[in-house]
Amino acid sequence: MMRCPYCGEYESKVVDTRSVDEGESVRRRRECLQCNKQFTTFEIIEGIPLYVIKKDGRKQLFNRNKIMEGLIRAGGKRQIAMQTFQNIVEEVEREIRSSDVQEITSKEIGHRVLEKLLQIDDVAYVRYASVFHQYRDIEAFKEALEQVVYSRGCGS
Repeated sequence: MMRCPYCGEYESKVVDTRSVDEGESVRRRRECLQCNKQFTTFEIIEGIPLYVIKKDGRKQLFNRNKIMEGLIRAGGKRQIAMQTFQNIVEEVEREIRSSDVQEITSKEIGHRVLEKLLQIDDVAYVRYASVFHQYRDIEAFKEALEQVVYSRGCGS
């Protein structure tokens, strides 16, 4: 049973069901039987736990929402659709899970995200990279900008 996010009622009916993520999950549109408002739920196949090794050595369960939050911060006020960010998160997670690893470093995840973000928006890429790489000074940041310009073929 799914609880209505509006009124807290547990009774709802499914009004639409669609397969998403190439059959990896199911999107259900539900209608609350108490307040009649609609909401969406997702069912995802439960896989083998994936752990992220942080910079300080701690291990945490993989949380796709953390990637999404970082992308939203980096792409703030840019003309990037939320679906584009969702696609990046799904691609990164699919790549990691298909590699049959149970542990991955946060650094590797960050590199995968940056690789995809560079193809979409230069400014969002630089914003994400500035947090991810934690540039110590303006020179390091300038070098990163030059790499973006060079990768776009805009260098002199």
